[in-house]
Amino acid sequence: MVFVLMLISCIFIGIYFGYKDHQKHKNRKTARRDSEALDYLVGGRKMSVFPVSVSLVASWISGISLLGTSTEIYVYGTQYCYIVFAIVLMGFAMHYIFLPVFHDLQITSAYEYLQLRFDQRMRMFGSILFMVACLLWMPIVIYVPALAFNQVTGINVHTITPIVCLICIFYTSVGGLKAVVWTDVIQSGVTLGALLVVLIKGVVSVGGPAVVWERNMASNRIEPPNFDPDPTVRHTAWVFLIGGSVWYTYGVSCSQDMIQRYLSLPTLEAARKASRGFVCGMLLLYSILFSLGMLIYATYHDCDPLTTNLAKAKDQLLPLFVMDTFQDYPGAAGVFVAGIFSAALSSLSSALNALAAIAFEDFCKPYFGNTLSEAQIGYVLRGSVLLFGAVSVVFIYIVEHLGAVMQLTMTLSSTSGGPLFGLFVMGIFMPWVNATGALYGGLAGLCSMAYLCFRSQASLATGEIIYTTKNVSIAGCTYQYVNTTKPEPTFDEMEKSFHHISYLYFTLFGTFVSCLVGSVVSLVKKSKDNEPLNKQLLAPFIRKYLGEKCESAGNMEMTETMLEKTVLNDIHRPE
Repeated sequence: MVFVLMLISCIFIGIYFGYKDHQKHKNRKTARRDSEALDYLVGGRKMSVFPVSVSLVASWISGISLLGTSTEIYVYGTQYCYIVFAIVLMGFAMHYIFLPVFHDLQITSAYEYLQLRFDQRMRMFGSILFMVACLLWMPIVIYVPALAFNQVTGINVHTITPIVCLICIFYTSVGGLKAVVWTDVIQSGVTLGALLVVLIKGVVSVGGPAVVWERNMASNRIEPPNFDPDPTVRHTAWVFLIGGSVWYTYGVSCSQDMIQRYLSLPTLEAARKASRGFVCGMLLLYSILFSLGMLIYATYHDCDPLTTNLAKAKDQLLPLFVMDTFQDYPGAAGVFVAGIFSAALSSLSSALNALAAIAFEDFCKPYFGNTLSEAQIGYVLRGSVLLFGAVSVVFIYIVEHLGAVMQLTMTLSSTSGGPLFGLFVMGIFMPWVNATGALYGGLAGLCSMAYLCFRSQASLATGEIIYTTKNVSIAGCTYQYVNTTKPEPTFDEMEKSFHHISYLYFTLFGTFVSCLVGSVVSLVKKSKDNEPLNKQLLAPFIRKYLGEKCESAGNMEMTETMLEKTVLNDIHRPE
């Protein structure tokens, strides 16, 4: 019932904001050509801090995160909890470096920055990388919670996924960013409520917080920070502080769906408040997920469901725990299902809206923007959502029938992180890097990341890389089972190679390669255009060091772009 009500509310929110914007444009006699896109993609840059903060959290936390984070604690222990320090460092980077740059430029597409800083080729390069990664990621976002839904309700995956996707496509295409943000608020409330209900009921059932803590302590799951400098150790304090910080900063600063929300706010200070709200929301949600992981272990401390094959995959641990905890409360599991699907819908709608922004701003507008009417712009934006949504639905069937595709998809998606972040790092921090250097650096980073990711995934698949898990017990099982667990060699017994480094270092490695190659090529192939850079394209502290040398009085393209956006914002500013 909760699940159905949540879906219905999303539909009505989409209709409400779609109708409201339609009436506004209908009554506006002197509408600018870009006003339809501005309202649809960034809410007219008049959104409020609270819903945007919640939407940022909802966009980041998918159903995969909800299922995977608690499983991580159950299988590997609490070392992963120290990832929160990476989230805090990411918040500082956004506050002082990336938000001032993006907000000064007042762009809609994050990759428009690459054209302003380098050239059109780099804008296309960044946009295509994001689009490919997003299209490969979206089917998994909806498929994984659909498996949990199937486990709890027994309803076929192919029955629920098309319905949920169609509803998401509908309210995203009709209502634009405003509908996406406000449905995120509702979905986040459902998700948070579901997690709290599961956590509180589970703690009471197991005997209280003290029992949870004692059982996790007894199994050595509760750990202090591991300061081992070995980069091949899966999770250490250094991995989180260095690799994790880079990974989170990339995910927030270079992803269209995240930047789009920050730029929907009217001022830089509002964007910074939203960033602080995002960090606080992430810390709260992760605290609940970490606690759930400890609770699941405390519940199954003497009868591991993975060993007994009661849970056939690690991601089924949380749904199994919910079914066991609420077995005497018919319908209560529906709250959990609603929470998982709410997280998935938030991520999916954000991705669809972001892809529509990329399709229009980076591929359509540069060529046809001045000839399209308001109605035609609306058709392009909504048609893009429909197209990308349909593709994601089709890809769900591929993921379901070809199990190996899921691992391949995650590998392909991760290859874009390093080079994409490298382009923005070169643009914002390295004023000596030119367009040619950025292109070669991006390609080098892409190739190196592709090799590293595929090599690492192949090693995991063949058993070359095996990470040590925490001990489990089956001494207290009260049901019959067949133990199919095979003894495996530990990772420490094998010779280590470069591709054995922690996965959280991958983005850092790709970024380093991109920046190194980009710098070398830029020094060798110096640009013939000696025109200085506009200082708004650089990080604030870089601007101070370069002073007036980075101010461009002759960069007409940049000047015209900034003037156009300033006028547009003045028109849409509330009276």
